[in-house]
Amino acid sequence: NPKADHVPGMALLGRYTLFAEGARGHIGKQLITTFNLASPVQPQHYAIGFKELWQLPAGQGKAGQVLHGSGWPLGKQGGGNSHGGFYLYHMEGDQVAVGLIVDLNYQNPWLSPFDEFQRLKHHPLIAGVLQDGERISYGARAITKGGWHALPRMHFPGGLLIGCDAGTLDFSRIKGIHTAMKSGMLAAKTVAMALRGGDEGGRDLAQYGDELHQSWLARELKAARNFGAALHRYGPWLGGAFNWLEQRLFGASSPFKLLDKAHDYRQLRVASRCEPIHYPKPDGRLSFDKLSSVYLANTSHDEDQPCHLKLQDERIPVEVNLPTWAEPAQRYCPAGVFEVLEMAGAAKLQINAANCIHCKTCDIKDPSQNIIWTPPQGGSGPNYPNM
Repeated sequence: NPKADHVPGMALLGRYTLFAEGARGHIGKQLITTFNLASPVQPQHYAIGFKELWQLPAGQGKAGQVLHGSGWPLGKQGGGNSHGGFYLYHMEGDQVAVGLIVDLNYQNPWLSPFDEFQRLKHHPLIAGVLQDGERISYGARAITKGGWHALPRMHFPGGLLIGCDAGTLDFSRIKGIHTAMKSGMLAAKTVAMALRGGDEGGRDLAQYGDELHQSWLARELKAARNFGAALHRYGPWLGGAFNWLEQRLFGASSPFKLLDKAHDYRQLRVASRCEPIHYPKPDGRLSFDKLSSVYLANTSHDEDQPCHLKLQDERIPVEVNLPTWAEPAQRYCPAGVFEVLEMAGAAKLQINAANCIHCKTCDIKDPSQNIIWTPPQGGSGPNYPNM
């Protein structure tokens, strides 16, 4: 029921609406379905990206130094493949950002992306930097990484999809800010030209597609169009070699077309066919548990607000996901939102919605596609300082 401070929703009326919600946008997902915008070439693909901010002792930072890597701790684990890569950036003020990106097409339902990130920090290359530091912030977010082949049609009657709501990130470089900005600039130009010509609004701005295809944004994404599929098909060694050769020799003119047509959520194998992964306990120095990490994400959900994580069928987690995939929501969520509890001799899924850090992984990876992430009451959520 509405509380004392309830404010009715407002109708925002415009000739055109540009949707820039980021990866797996709540409204963008509905627009793609409603207007049949999805790419006919391949489905969109995602990863979950972790990031921690650490404060090092004075004088130990190396501002400007960048470390990228792939492979360990991911790979062939317990009967399933997993892919991804890590980064460590030295910044000003003796601070470093460290993170791991885990592709959400991993196969073993026992895998926990959060715990893989904790394992990563014990690698000598990472531990040597962090060992005397203090973790001061934590966050996680989905990344739209399907690239050129997975781009939806970005124009529809009355609006445009831009940035990561559509998937303009260049995954070969793990960079999406410049491409998102360019998509927004092209959208602004398209809308301005339409309105200048006396347009009353509401029509399909198909010319936006022409603007995009003629821009450097299209050339950059085309040059990297096979990057993700090559890694998924051939692995980090052969796939990495293919990508190096393709981008060095051909770029956007490459004659190859590699596709990844399997949806991420369909990649999970039955739990009984995979080996459980036993992660070491966090040491409280380099590795930590989920709840202490959520605290550093500064979440601010009211405990009594309606749950913003909707189940289309409340029976599916226990009757389908649990016996088939050992309910992977317990592990793919990086914030401890989903728990399977024994109550009165029966299993029950408990949703701790106040823990949510808005990564959208549950909306993407749930093998039954039963979880729908919706914006929480009042727009509250994580508040990442300096992230």
